[in-house]
Amino acid sequence: MDVKENLNYHRIADAITFINTHFKEQPTLEEIAQSVHVSPYHFQRIFKEWAGISPKKFLQYISVEHAKSILHQKGATLFDAAIETGLSGTSRLHDLFIRIEGMTPGEYKNGGEHLSINYSYAQSPFGLICIASTLKGICHISFTEDETIAFYNLKAHFPNAHFHQRVDQIQMNALKIFVGNWEELSKIKLHIKGTDFQLKVWESLLKIPQGQLATYGNVASSIQKPKASRAVGTAIGHNPVAFLIPCHRVIQSSGRIGGYMWGNTRKTAIIGWEAAQVNTVS
Repeated sequence: MDVKENLNYHRIADAITFINTHFKEQPTLEEIAQSVHVSPYHFQRIFKEWAGISPKKFLQYISVEHAKSILHQKGATLFDAAIETGLSGTSRLHDLFIRIEGMTPGEYKNGGEHLSINYSYAQSPFGLICIASTLKGICHISFTEDETIAFYNLKAHFPNAHFHQRVDQIQMNALKIFVGNWEELSKIKLHIKGTDFQLKVWESLLKIPQGQLATYGNVASSIQKPKASRAVGTAIGHNPVAFLIPCHRVIQSSGRIGGYMWGNTRKTAIIGWEAAQVNTVS
């Protein structure tokens, strides 16, 4: 790291500290830039280079996380969360949650209270999976070694939803991908929530062809964020739908397999299996 890069790093670290300390005041770009003694234009550029997102988006993430902690408190209202986060009212809190969480603050607070979720377990070429769906589409797929733990993890994402252990047509359509029936892929609908950035990353993964691999840098470039490889890795790590959203097709630029939420051995097996499927067809 040269002198200039080192200076920029410390500026960004100081700016992040400033945002964490003053987020309840909802500081402007100009105020944050002034705290580290650079122009707003220059600060915007170097912050995005280092953090992968804009200062405004970072402030929004910090604000939402604080609002979520307030909403977890017993008896807390949406107005309480808005005021404690430094927002002018519940309408701003609503807009912020829609942009960052993909749901309203009320939906977050009730933990999917009015959501009905079907779930079941099925064997795949790579072990047991837990698959869950709503009326809108697949909301969860995970590999598991234990059904009880799998259900606990599913319920943690939707703590107040109504769960029914049953197989439905949405799940059956999705399970066809494990027998290589990729022609059915267009029939599979997803019902997932995430930040704008996460959704862009997950959408880009769906464009990686079966039997091919991409690097974290490739994915970052595909969403017009070429310097956000680390943030891309974080978003991939939060993928709620294993295999169907093919995060297993992303590897390190060195050629190493890289991490996988459900185990590197399984990731290697999936990559090899998909390559074999493509070669068999051709």
